[in-house]
This record gives sequence, structure tokens and C-alpha cells, in this order.
Amino acid sequence: MIRDYKELEVWKKSVALTIELYKLTGGFPVAERFGLTSQIRRASISVPANIAEGWGRGSRGEYIQFLTVARGSLMELETHLIIAGNLNFLDSEKSDRAMSMVNEIEKMLNRLIAVLRNGKAKSVSLVPYPVSRVPRVA
Repeated sequence: MIRDYKELEVWKKSVALTIELYKLTGGFPVAERFGLTSQIRRASISVPANIAEGWGRGSRGEYIQFLTVARGSLMELETHLIIAGNLNFLDSEKSDRAMSMVNEIEKMLNRLIAVLRNGKAKSVSLVPYPVSRVPRVA
């Protein structure tokens, strides 16, 4: 049973993607530091951050809402990566690897959203505990 968002594979993979993209965008032209580099980094960070924030909201509906926001950020990221590739900021091997990671995370998010919407997650704790059940830290 999953008890924490950090146990979710989709969260782990989105964090790994963010780290990979930080490294890749470090090689972008300096003129892009406040442009495409910043946009890619912010969109990539948004994915695991929204997965985590949705988990912490305490309701299935809000969790699904934040997962859809994460998916939207992922699509934004995909667009930025396409543009970066077309501008030759990424070689094809690095671009293909990043896009493969994006596609894998998209499938995982879609599946998680579908499971939560269909109510099939009741037997598995993919939904955070209600706020009233969260243990207090002394």
C-alpha cells in the first residue's frame, strides 16, 4: 500500500526527468537563460510538485485536479522540448530520451487519473488520508 506520494513511480520518474532537464538546459545558450531554459525548468518542476500538492490536499477530487494540472505542465514541457530540438539546442539522442521520459510519465498520469476517477483505488491507498486522519508531528 502506498502511504506517501514519494512512493509513487510517476512522482519518482518526474523528479528524475526534472533533474535530467536541469542538466540538459545548462548547455543552452546564455541568451535563453530567462527564456526557454527557464520555461523548461519551471514546467518540469511543476509536474512532481503538483503530484505532491494534490496528494496533500486530502480529497480525491482535489488530487485528480492536481494530477490534471501536472499533466498539463507535462504537455507544456513537451512543447518546449520540441521547440528546443527544432532550434538545435538538444541533439537528437538527448531530445529522444527526454521525450521518451515525457511519454512514459504521461501514460502513468493518465492511468492514475483514470483509476482515481473510476473509484478503483479504494482497495489501494493511492488517495491521501483525510486531513483528520493525518498524524500530528510533535
